[in-house]
Amino acid sequence: MSTKRKLTDTEREQRRAQDRERLTRAAEQLLSSEGWRRWVRVRSRNGLARYSLSNQLLIALVRPDATFVAGFKTWLELGYCVNKGEKAIRILAPMPVKQRDRDSGEETGKTITLFKAVSVFDREQVAPLPCREPTPLEPPSQPLTDDSHRHLLAPMIAFAQSLGFAVAFESIVGPAGGWCDHKRKQIVVDADAPANAQLRTLVHEAVHALGVDYQQYSRAQAEVIVDTTTLVVLGGLGLDVSGETVPYVAGWGEDGALEAITQFAQLMDSLARRVEAALPAAEEALAAA
Repeated sequence: MSTKRKLTDTEREQRRAQDRERLTRAAEQLLSSEGWRRWVRVRSRNGLARYSLSNQLLIALVRPDATFVAGFKTWLELGYCVNKGEKAIRILAPMPVKQRDRDSGEETGKTITLFKAVSVFDREQVAPLPCREPTPLEPPSQPLTDDSHRHLLAPMIAFAQSLGFAVAFESIVGPAGGWCDHKRKQIVVDADAPANAQLRTLVHEAVHALGVDYQQYSRAQAEVIVDTTTLVVLGGLGLDVSGETVPYVAGWGEDGALEAITQFAQLMDSLARRVEAALPAAEEALAAA
């Protein structure tokens, strides 16, 4: 029985250096408007939101049209098989390692997290297994101008209220679908708009309520943060955002632009996760009340 050869310290460092280089190249795509759009498209797919920002960027770099990504064994469990000859997407998976005392070799009770490169494949690289019914991968996409997601209005109102904001529905004259008043701690939504449009406004204004204002950020930066986060959340909910304009600000930082734009992307990813996590939690709370 053959055993896998253990890597030398030099080989491990070479692999780590290669992973760092791939991550840098993946992040650098954020510096262009097209690269930014690629990341936003990837993040707004409900099959990809579960990945970290770094892995989202790695996926977007290799397959910008990816919609659902999983490893070889996971695809088999879902009822699909990777097509022969497909090239894998390499992402980084966390690997908890128990620390040992250098002298005794005994476990210290502490763990550190290392990362190793693993292979995943997009849904376009797999085919259903003939012997079983494959698992559906995503809900059907619904237009923003419909009422399909009316049931999410109550959870979003509950989320806004948890932030200390009252929500009012009023008839609004003009193109504005609503606004967020930080002084009065109030969010106003157009009462005459379709439910999905109201949901879009609620998500948008709730992100403002999370602290994205014009004091901490410039108006352009704040609107890009809020619009991008809203697009990501709605896409993950199964709403059709394919026609939405992906906002972008050129020159997020004169010096250290890569670090600055990566931090902004991380902020938007974390804001989206807060809204995404709050929706089912708020919905369950309302159902139990």
